[in-house]
Amino acid sequence: MSNVVVLDNGGGLMKAGIGGERDPTAVVPNCTARPLSSKKWLVADQLLSPTEDLTSATLRRPFDRGHLTNPDLQSTLWAHIFANLLKIAPSQCSLLLTEPLFTLPSIQRSVDELVFEEFNFKALFVADSPSLVHLYEASRRPYGLVSKAQCSLVVDSGFSFTHAAPVFQNFTLNYGVKRLDLGGKALTNYLKELVSYRSVNVMDESFIIDDVKEKLCFVSLDVDRDLQIARRRGKTNLFRCAYVLPDGITHTRGYVKDPEEAKRYMGLDDGASLDSLEKDETDRADIIGKPEDRRTIDLSKNEFSMTNERFIVPEMLFRPADLGMNQAGLAECIVRAVNSCHPYLHPILYQSIILTGGSTLFPRFSERLERELRPLVPDVYEVKISSQEDPILGVWRGGSLLASSPDFETMCVTKAEYEELGSARCRKRFFR
Repeated sequence: MSNVVVLDNGGGLMKAGIGGERDPTAVVPNCTARPLSSKKWLVADQLLSPTEDLTSATLRRPFDRGHLTNPDLQSTLWAHIFANLLKIAPSQCSLLLTEPLFTLPSIQRSVDELVFEEFNFKALFVADSPSLVHLYEASRRPYGLVSKAQCSLVVDSGFSFTHAAPVFQNFTLNYGVKRLDLGGKALTNYLKELVSYRSVNVMDESFIIDDVKEKLCFVSLDVDRDLQIARRRGKTNLFRCAYVLPDGITHTRGYVKDPEEAKRYMGLDDGASLDSLEKDETDRADIIGKPEDRRTIDLSKNEFSMTNERFIVPEMLFRPADLGMNQAGLAECIVRAVNSCHPYLHPILYQSIILTGGSTLFPRFSERLERELRPLVPDVYEVKISSQEDPILGVWRGGSLLASSPDFETMCVTKAEYEELGSARCRKRFFR
């Protein structure tokens, strides 16, 4: 068994396991929370227990806006994972750790102190997400373009922000990386505001609204048409659906009231006009007319309905300027990243765009991105976008692959080197 611990330390989720395995041992929230009814703080995997009622729970995260701001809290979370979930002794292991791009030197020093002085790991290797995603995708398709050209453009849309990062020969080209200061957390916060303004106050319900976002939001392929559909009443509004909030007695987790109703939008053909939709609905008028088929909001339950919020929230990634943010959309971000690289790489980068990170899991994300990107890219270049088989675990799997390579130990900084040379000198080993 490998003695390398692989830790993809994301702002939202930590993925931890042993190098060489296909999947991590633990995928847990990188936070602690205290429920209203308790004085005890719940840590990582304890938050996933179906019996815990996390309604209006107080949250503490070690990360803020993509940067590690609370090393003490991070230390508590790591200690719990290493002792209770991985059941390893850090002093007998090496650590492969992911770190956000452009991490400040002061934060790097804090991390090194945690790794070597608090947990006493034998050795450390620090990697960034895009290079690990590239490595994993190249190994999955040894005869594909990514592997042959040793070049790809990784779009990593995670919890704190979104990066478009060119990777060449397993190194992320830092000068070409473009960042969009939007990720899963910002989308959840926006959805909280929309629901609180229109239905019920959920500003303190991070876990519940995360669940709503993951189960009900999708990317629109035609925003103008979908906004008109969302304004309709009754069954002709294909987007209307209800979410039931936990009551703390019969259910401690929220749920979608009618999953089939929530999927109705999937039958909306790409390019379907409003006229054709109206005709379809007229043909089904006899079904709509039955009172028992009408779904109304039950006021005895604490629930709310959603319509255009379902696609307006992911729309932030493509049109941040519409919300008053001084940011380029994702497609423009990708074009800027490619244009920062040598012209010889442009055709390969556009043909090998890899999507990773939890925020790329919205249905129709890649189709919309391709539609936005195509007009911005010269006609002579082909645009090809692929999603990872599991965008949440892709980075970890790349790390697991790297940790099991025969050269891994030689790439690491040892505890003795850290004690002799200090953090800054050791960090140069990682070309960052």
